[in-house]
Amino acid sequence: MKTIFKLLPVATLVLAACVSQSVQQPELGAKILPILELNGLRFKDFNRNGKLEPFEDWRNSPEQRAKDLTTRLSIEQKVGLMFHSTLPNKKDSTTEYDLVELKNLVQTKHVNHLITRLATTPANFAEQNNLAQQVAEQTEFAIPLSVSSDPRHHFLRVAGTPVNEGFSKWPETLGFAALNDPQLTQQFGQIAGKEYRAVGIQVALSPQADLATEPRWSRVTSTFGSNPDVVSQQVGAYIEGFQQGNQGVNPQSVATIVKHWVGYGAEPNGYDGHNYYGRNAQHTADSFALHVKAFDGAFIASTAGVMPTYPILNGATVNGQPLEKVGAGYSKQLLTDLLRNEKSFKGIILSDWGITRDCTSQCTNPTKANPQTLKQVAMPWGVENLTVQQRYVKALNAGLDQFGGTDNVEPLQSAVKNGEISEQRLAQSVQRILEQKFALGLFENPYVDVTATATVFNNAETKALAHQAQQQAQVLLENNGLMPVQSGKKVYLHNVDAMIAKQYGFTVVKKRSQADFAIVRLETPFEYPHSQYFFGNLQHEGRLNFLASDKDYQVVQSLAKTHVPTIVSVYMDRPAILTNIKDKAAVLMVNFGADDNALFDVVTGKAKAQGKLPFELPRSMQAVEKQHPALPDDSENPLYPYGYSFN
Repeated sequence: MKTIFKLLPVATLVLAACVSQSVQQPELGAKILPILELNGLRFKDFNRNGKLEPFEDWRNSPEQRAKDLTTRLSIEQKVGLMFHSTLPNKKDSTTEYDLVELKNLVQTKHVNHLITRLATTPANFAEQNNLAQQVAEQTEFAIPLSVSSDPRHHFLRVAGTPVNEGFSKWPETLGFAALNDPQLTQQFGQIAGKEYRAVGIQVALSPQADLATEPRWSRVTSTFGSNPDVVSQQVGAYIEGFQQGNQGVNPQSVATIVKHWVGYGAEPNGYDGHNYYGRNAQHTADSFALHVKAFDGAFIASTAGVMPTYPILNGATVNGQPLEKVGAGYSKQLLTDLLRNEKSFKGIILSDWGITRDCTSQCTNPTKANPQTLKQVAMPWGVENLTVQQRYVKALNAGLDQFGGTDNVEPLQSAVKNGEISEQRLAQSVQRILEQKFALGLFENPYVDVTATATVFNNAETKALAHQAQQQAQVLLENNGLMPVQSGKKVYLHNVDAMIAKQYGFTVVKKRSQADFAIVRLETPFEYPHSQYFFGNLQHEGRLNFLASDKDYQVVQSLAKTHVPTIVSVYMDRPAILTNIKDKAAVLMVNFGADDNALFDVVTGKAKAQGKLPFELPRSMQAVEKQHPALPDDSENPLYPYGYSFN
């Protein structure tokens, strides 16, 4: 039978009908590319040569297609695929991409993986990502973009990711740990993943499998707590939700990048590895195994990617040998020996942002007069004396596949052309990267239906489930009988919306002496002892205890002195010390992201707080200072132990 090709110069083709008993024609999306027709089947002509190449044939496996395309790419095109940069916004805009700058990134530097920082309506978000994909479609092989994002579904805003519009609002991951319901966590992942794909995001730079062992650490809030078994199970459920199963990615998946491999939570004093002063973590002979164990669920769930951690891990060993004094992105022991060989990880290893940049004096020792800015942020820990090109070589030889937070492609091009990195080693990483793109279905259709966002983001069932999670993830620590509170009472409020209180039938009073009871919302105390550093000025550090000089604490004291029964709800991004709050509260609760409606639902008995503490709450700062940063829940005589709830 004669094979017939037809070139169809369509702008966008959507065809999902079954064209034979055994072959399912996938939906194709193209704005520019011609379409090939072969025996009633349709294929995108990526290289525009009028022939059906193996990488263009969606009937081939992702592995076969990636192998074929890799052989066709130039060194420059391969190198570009090994960078994960940022989708540029227009100046002073969080709603539009700068397509001119994007064209330079994608078409000149061949950078193809990009994190989005947009904060806009879902419909506009989808439209902007479609425009970005159209820029990529104009390249030689029309390789579609992989668009990534930091978490967007929680209360805490990740530095660099603006406040979001439209995405469903859930508790922090600590809230999921407090409930410890893997089925709910997986359901959240499925919903969040559908919202991501609806706006054109295909890669989640999450979850964190880091073990929360140092209570002062600024990144505790995005973990699943301090128990490695719970963390492992929760991380696995999260990934299965986002990736729509545990068999790797498919065209409905959002690829997850679990982080930060491994041992990140063991930061002395809680100082974070983004900063020069937090570049060293400290482990014991036994602690490192606990931090590794927390990642096991991610591998069982077949996570698409792994992001290595920043700090140098002192005291940790692999195969009985002390680790080289370098960050994990440069550690062959951590990436090849432990991750690739022992854990049999086959996916993409993506570095955390900025590990190849130079840490200048403004990075190591900024001052108030000359503070560190975003331009001076760099984390080349342990390899400060190497050139950028040497860092690329060392990282790739260690096992890294992609460099995050940079588009400085020239030094890697030079390293390949000079023979410092073989083309075979380059092709190994490119093969993995392209294989994931094929598996995600991006080559067939990287575009999204803008009109569909109205349905995805206005789902009443999703909103109800997210709100229920906010209600139930709260932890009740004390209740002297005040709750549930009947409507009609007079209430004094602090950091609570009066309009919402009125909606629940309460009369809001301004004088404490007039109140039948009070509701006070507090946050875990924090300080900024390193405000001259870029991240030090953003991250919560320092003490966890309430002092007499704290204005919020003074409100609690005043209410106690006037004998007003008080409900205290504490938002915990780190484990707060509540020793001098406990004796002043009629009701004491913890939340990990709950709006005022969710709070009042519990206060009035409409819902029940069902969470249990995902970490212990220390009794004093002295106890915190004596505990080891790498060991979970090891403070002396904690006020509340791990897993505690009043219920």
